[in-house]
Amino acid sequence: MTARPVEAFLAMLAAERGAAANTLAAYRADLAAAEAVAGDLAAADAHALAQLSHAWCALAPATVARRLSALRQFYTFLEAEGLRSDDPSAALVRPRARRPLPRVLSHADITALFARAEAEAAGDAPAAVRLLALLELLYGSGLRASEVVSLPRAAVPRDAPFLTVRGTGSAERLVPVSGRAQAALARWLALRPAGGVHLFPSRGGHLSRVRLFQLLKQLALRAGLDPARVSPHVLRHAFATHLLEGGADLRVVQGLLGHADIATTQIYTHVDAARLVALVNLRHPLAGPQRCG
Repeated sequence: MTARPVEAFLAMLAAERGAAANTLAAYRADLAAAEAVAGDLAAADAHALAQLSHAWCALAPATVARRLSALRQFYTFLEAEGLRSDDPSAALVRPRARRPLPRVLSHADITALFARAEAEAAGDAPAAVRLLALLELLYGSGLRASEVVSLPRAAVPRDAPFLTVRGTGSAERLVPVSGRAQAALARWLALRPAGGVHLFPSRGGHLSRVRLFQLLKQLALRAGLDPARVSPHVLRHAFATHLLEGGADLRVVQGLLGHADIATTQIYTHVDAARLVALVNLRHPLAGPQRCG
């Protein structure tokens, strides 16, 4: 193997697991953070890695757990390739990380966002219509920021109410598009600059994720909401949460979000405990009026 071990590991993730560019960048950053403390990871021993616990003690448990996961996978790769006969990361203790609950916008928050976006788009200004279309896709279809900005123009069919979305690991899925979103997209396509293959083109090819974040936070401010509470991922959380509140099946929501593991989707059920209790009381075979005597 002539490539540097870390680069070879990342190449394996891309080739064998279909890891997306953002995923590879995250692994690269986590391993670089470890190398900054322990030195050359390919040659590091357990003593060198032990320094990580002290260096990372102020970080959030979830961050440390993610970095340790990257290290363990890296050393598993080195062993499989015959580059090491041991795994020094085995001595590292994984912190107990309690998974944070997603931030969720209320129905009133969503109404305020859309009211502002629709009012601004009433005059058919291209930037305002584009923002309305983006908002419809983020909340109405639950797309990730990277999925929205990289949508090709061809992903929007003429008649079928679905989008073909390429998610993490290059996996494709069909995502339903509401009538509202279809109308917003039709308005945007009539105003969209000619040329380019992306649905939301920009000078660099397509609208950037950073610019999408900025646009949403600016819209939130104009709508009277705290910009810190609004982001593409928060809108995706709201999409999933509000679907479950409306009675959607968890497996259906899993498919719409493109989650490989339903455990990832189950985090959204925390917001709907009252509805679930009511559902059991109403639908369970033993539910019903109490009989006396």
